[in-house]
Amino acid sequence: MIEPVALANFFTVFFSAAMVIMTGATYALLFAYSRVKGMPRMMLLAYLAYLGLFASVMTLADAANLFHNTFWTVIVGLMLLGYLVAPHAIWKLCVGTHALEPEDDKAHPVKIYQQS
Repeated sequence: MIEPVALANFFTVFFSAAMVIMTGATYALLFAYSRVKGMPRMMLLAYLAYLGLFASVMTLADAANLFHNTFWTVIVGLMLLGYLVAPHAIWKLCVGTHALEPEDDKAHPVKIYQQS
């Protein structure tokens, strides 16, 4: 059974949970922006945001006493691995799906973004 969060750790849990949301969203946005605009250097910023996500998740898991139980440690690890790999898989799925569509430069979302 997981011990409840100590009152002294409440602010840490609250702040680190907010940072998980912010850094996760930043990672996803920078990843997509890098791919849509064709800017591989922007991917470095996306991975830096992922490092922030990693640090935030570790802080949250520690403050919430999740590392005292092997089950929750595995869940935290799987979540981190999934959030690292999922954007790559989703991007490949989207590219593969849109590759089957007829070429219409005006309707292709990547072309629209690149023309702006």
